[in-house]
Amino acid sequence: MHGWIILDKPLGLGSTQGVGAVKRALRQAGYPKLKVGHGGTLDPLASGVLPVAVGEATKLAGRMLDSDKVYDFTVVFGAETDTLDGEGRVVETSDGRPTIMAVQNALADFTGPIQQRPPAYSALKVDGERAYDLARAGEAVELAPRAVTIHSLTAQPAISDAPLASATFTAHVSKGTYIRSLARDIARALGTVGHVTMLRRTKAGPFTLDHAISLDKLADAAMARTLEDLFLPLRAGLDDIPALSLAPGQAGALRQGRVLTGHAADDGQYFALDGDTPVALVEVLGGNARVVRGFNL
Repeated sequence: MHGWIILDKPLGLGSTQGVGAVKRALRQAGYPKLKVGHGGTLDPLASGVLPVAVGEATKLAGRMLDSDKVYDFTVVFGAETDTLDGEGRVVETSDGRPTIMAVQNALADFTGPIQQRPPAYSALKVDGERAYDLARAGEAVELAPRAVTIHSLTAQPAISDAPLASATFTAHVSKGTYIRSLARDIARALGTVGHVTMLRRTKAGPFTLDHAISLDKLADAAMARTLEDLFLPLRAGLDDIPALSLAPGQAGALRQGRVLTGHAADDGQYFALDGDTPVALVEVLGGNARVVRGFNL
């Protein structure tokens, strides 16, 4: 039971509540108490891929937070809200409506490394306080821009050349990217304002919607005590890292935290295996293999 359950998180549910649903399912199915955590916050107003790590996989949750994500999102033009989504109060309006050609021409300016100002309603801290707490208290919050990378950004084609009331985009982004800020900036670059009305994460790290299950399916599997059928192995979170098969005695050395010397592998990170059993995530440098994360399996 050390691995991943990938939820298709519904609207209105926070990431912590998604973790709670997995914990309840484990208890209901009679499994022993295990650590459970998510691999990337997804707002209640967003749906889609939420990786939930169970047991030793929680040691990889931080790595999942650093992974790229892919989102589908819809921007409605003509009104900007204080939260940059449909939940907030309208703070600015515009009669401007872009054409699909204008939208397509603007996308290049938002692709690649960019500077992005996070939204005031975010979990970032300002002088020890959450930005969204300060914003809700009526304080002016102006967060400093930070570097993110938009690996790709596309817009769905329109059926006519008429001015658009809204547009739907797909973005492949680095960690730390705020889609609401991206939507705000795209609208402003088009000479208008806008806010997000639909946000769906379709990929987080190696996990896609093809791996994701609904809360109903999770609950049904818990009642039937077949949760193990829904689990992805611990290694599924490390699909981008090559495996490193260990020789006899090396697994024990790594479990004791010792450095393996004289290793022939190229420099880089590896997923060390004792047969089929995960032992550790290791870093090889100059022929020496050191443990980055050890697994107690």
